[in-house]
Amino acid sequence: MPHDHHGHHGHAHIDPDAGDRRVALAVLVNFGLAFVQIVGGLLSGSLALIADAIHNLSDAVSLVIAFGARKIARRPADSDMTFGYARVETVAALINYTTLIVIGIYLIYEGVMRIFDPVGIDGWIVVIIAAVALSVDLVTAALTYTMSKDSMNIRAAFLHNLADALGSVAVIVAGTLIILYDWMIVDPIVTLMIAAYILWHAAVEIGDVIRVLMLGRPPSVKMDDVLKAMKNIDGVTGVHHVHLWQLEEKKAALQAHVVIGEGRWGDADAIKTRIRTVLADLKIDHSTLEMECSRHVCLDTPVVGH
Repeated sequence: MPHDHHGHHGHAHIDPDAGDRRVALAVLVNFGLAFVQIVGGLLSGSLALIADAIHNLSDAVSLVIAFGARKIARRPADSDMTFGYARVETVAALINYTTLIVIGIYLIYEGVMRIFDPVGIDGWIVVIIAAVALSVDLVTAALTYTMSKDSMNIRAAFLHNLADALGSVAVIVAGTLIILYDWMIVDPIVTLMIAAYILWHAAVEIGDVIRVLMLGRPPSVKMDDVLKAMKNIDGVTGVHHVHLWQLEEKKAALQAHVVIGEGRWGDADAIKTRIRTVLADLKIDHSTLEMECSRHVCLDTPVVGH
């Protein structure tokens, strides 16, 4: 679903090394927590606690991927990757959302099976470990929250954690109901709720990631507005072969052939500069413009694409 990623420039940017330290700390905490939850889930017999543990493990893995992607993304452009390495963060986000979808489907399967074959559960172990998990989830979410505003990659990891915190709350409720009323059925029901929430989050966010990887138009920039702005510039009589795409999360790029009016070829450089200024106002900061005189214009060419 579209988000206006250009609205984040007002936030204070975290020093990259400080951000790395936050992510590294969050990774260590989540791996430790996942281990404790899995042991607790096996001891108590709670599928919901194991579901929460698997989700937590995916948090830790997602943060490892996010951490690695942040490091790679800071490399400068080279002869192999002429646009630079920033898009690796988008690839990392896609991997994280895909794993979330797989985990969600697996938990639905396990939850349904448990409804038909319920087992005894130790509610106290469930509540105590889920309470510890909730506090860790909130700490991890706090560590990555500021960074999530400026990075699709870190936002994917942050949403993993937020979903997990809600999962921990649900597990605490389930454990409490088992202690008070011996309602074993609530454990698989909570598992299904966690799974549904995981799938919903992944479905909502994965669209933006796919749009970037498919070289789609930035959601905040309308093609009609771009064409109108370019054609309205004095000396421009036509525009074609236009490609507008999201280079990376916060960077839009444009490629186009621009037709200069009869007798205006001497103004071509000035016209190009005016076009670039107009495009910059539309948040398009990387443009490649091929100028054509009206006598030697491309024939039978579409306005958009080629």
